[in-house]
Amino acid sequence: MTDQTSRPTVADRVLCGREARSRISRTGHAQWTPDPDRRDPVTILSTQNEQRVPWLVPIRHARMSASPFTFYRGAAAIMAEDLSGSPDSALWVQAGGDAHLSNFGAYASPSRELVFDANDFDETLPGPWEWDLKRLTASLVVAGQHLGFPESQNREIAAHAVRAYRKAMEHYAKMPVLDLWYDYLDVDDVRKLSGMSAEELHTRLARFEVKARSRTSLQALRRLATRESGSLRIRSQPPLLVPLAQVPTEYDSETTDNATREAFSRYAATTEDHIQVLLSRFRFVDIAIKVVGVGSVGTRCWIVLLEGRDDQDPLFLQIKEAVPSVLEDHLRPSRYPHQGQRVVQGQRLVQAQTDIFLGWTTGLEGRHFYVRQLRDWKGSVDVENATPRQLRFYAALCARTLARGHARSGDPVAISAYMGRSAKLDDAIAEFSVRYARQNLEDYAQFKDAIADGRLPVAEEGS
Repeated sequence: MTDQTSRPTVADRVLCGREARSRISRTGHAQWTPDPDRRDPVTILSTQNEQRVPWLVPIRHARMSASPFTFYRGAAAIMAEDLSGSPDSALWVQAGGDAHLSNFGAYASPSRELVFDANDFDETLPGPWEWDLKRLTASLVVAGQHLGFPESQNREIAAHAVRAYRKAMEHYAKMPVLDLWYDYLDVDDVRKLSGMSAEELHTRLARFEVKARSRTSLQALRRLATRESGSLRIRSQPPLLVPLAQVPTEYDSETTDNATREAFSRYAATTEDHIQVLLSRFRFVDIAIKVVGVGSVGTRCWIVLLEGRDDQDPLFLQIKEAVPSVLEDHLRPSRYPHQGQRVVQGQRLVQAQTDIFLGWTTGLEGRHFYVRQLRDWKGSVDVENATPRQLRFYAALCARTLARGHARSGDPVAISAYMGRSAKLDDAIAEFSVRYARQNLEDYAQFKDAIADGRLPVAEEGS
């Protein structure tokens, strides 16, 4: 148990933050030049592929090849290795590990509000707050490049995000502990933010809210399930949606089915008692592999269809493989022996409003998984059609959200003291982001060359 009497004072924490500048100055964060011994990015991705489902890996390559932005989304391991060679303030938080702008979005809270937060924790691990912030700001510059914005505008958007993070951390540093712990961002809070006209913000949020609230298990039932001989079954749409009976495996169907049901029972035991009662009201119907995202493609990701009072009362859960975080090669290993537990506990620490169905389990061959609800008002911003003003607004929203998670899991007083009140850090990380976005273009070109010469296989999603 922690000795509460030995906790540092606020003054001690401020001093700790200011002394951290001796390890790396704020302007020092602008630095980025590739190490002479930097590993080939194609090699890093190929190493990841060794643990993935072989017939899904070509789909991962196809999705990453669509643009430098989609490549960046799948290249968390590359950036983690690059950041590991850079100095940091040694002020750690529960890092997301892959905090690019598409890993933030809306979802339903347990109290049925539409809230906004980080929504992907596959790579979460304690680590430097700077790594997450740089992952976010570089993604903004890469997105701006993709949308054709001039470099000066992309730099300003990145600096604006750092400023929003810095201001939010200053706010959280002054907030009472319980107020910080209960703080979250809902749609009404977003409406109060500046950066867009009230009319435009109202229109866009209303449209977003309607779309997000339509994403329910019942909608998923219509899209993902069919009726066979009077019973519901998950559709077969290979290679993106493949029912268990059609998945290539060395195990017979009975062994696989039994192992799946046992894994589901083990998952239920990791949830709270009242959620176990809730889960007991549902009947296990069907399970299938479903390809999701960009960076996750190739990991074993299942969806489970459960039925409540009747076949119009569905619940879809996602059972997603949890492998060691991309940060773990460069930081301390997780204190959790189970990778699914690592993801779940990291998410619970960072998010103020968390999915009630979160849990973890172990499947065939001892593989680790975590479980969450598949669709519950989940929605994300359409980056492809964003204007500079809209991207700038979204940049500040994501940065504020990132700061809140870091303040919950780290020391907001020390981090705020390190950052200070000037624009030094804003400009430095913006410069880093522009430089790293150029590196991403070079890495993307190498990736495309590896596809062209056959080193990396590619498959169309409908083939």
